[in-house]
Amino acid sequence: MAGTNPTLRRRQLASRLRELREQAGKSIKEAAEQLECSPAKISRIETAQRGALPRDVRDLCLFYGMTEQPQIDALMSLAREAKQQVWWQETEDVDFRPFLGLEIDATSISEYETTTVPGLLQTGEYARAIIKGYLPRMDPDVLEERVAYRLRRQERLHGPNPPKYWVLLDESVLHRHVGGVDVMRKQLEHIEKASELPHVTIQVIPFTVGAHMGFDSAFVLLEFSDPTIGDTVYLDTLMGSFYLEKAKELERFRETLNHLRAVALSPQESAVHIARAYDRFAA
Repeated sequence: MAGTNPTLRRRQLASRLRELREQAGKSIKEAAEQLECSPAKISRIETAQRGALPRDVRDLCLFYGMTEQPQIDALMSLAREAKQQVWWQETEDVDFRPFLGLEIDATSISEYETTTVPGLLQTGEYARAIIKGYLPRMDPDVLEERVAYRLRRQERLHGPNPPKYWVLLDESVLHRHVGGVDVMRKQLEHIEKASELPHVTIQVIPFTVGAHMGFDSAFVLLEFSDPTIGDTVYLDTLMGSFYLEKAKELERFRETLNHLRAVALSPQESAVHIARAYDRFAA
């Protein structure tokens, strides 16, 4: 359930306000004129890119013809809850905050990685080496903060009601010397232990597969049981973070996931492959 997760509350509010506006036959421009703001503000509220003030929600509800005060109050409460502070909003990595808010309440997470171990499976040493590799001039205090947040994310996998987590790893992830031999040995051992969790599935895509549908694009598919919160694909690139939610976009990535699961080694074969990689680092 979404609980008081501000990220999901914002998405629920955005979905409901967009639905009310469309049912009322009002345009974004008309809604903006009612609030005496720019159409861009309304658009950003309806796409959950920004929050809404409770009074703006009240005014929009009345403009859209909603007269039931309890329903108006409920949406105003969503606006207030969407502004609450939670632990992941304290991170310096502002662009990553929306993803953390989605990940924390996703009921299913499917992740494909081409070069690194996914954040939910990283050891502290591996995470430190990865972040430092990406951003070598990062302040040491900020580096340690990001490592701490990355490890805190993993609590979800070991807590109550964990998500179904399906990981697809390109074989190169198992061989790349991140942080040195000792770090890789501990990291691969960590992956082996994670694969034993009943809600975690890990598959390796061997080099022998060659070219395939996900050859050049790592991504994460986040799915939710709440119908008011749309499933989302997350892409992290040098140009920034992208969130894809349109039906055609999701269909393409689901097709890619199905293809990758089919060409990858089975979970049992993957466990053997990971163990062999561990042995090479231990030699």
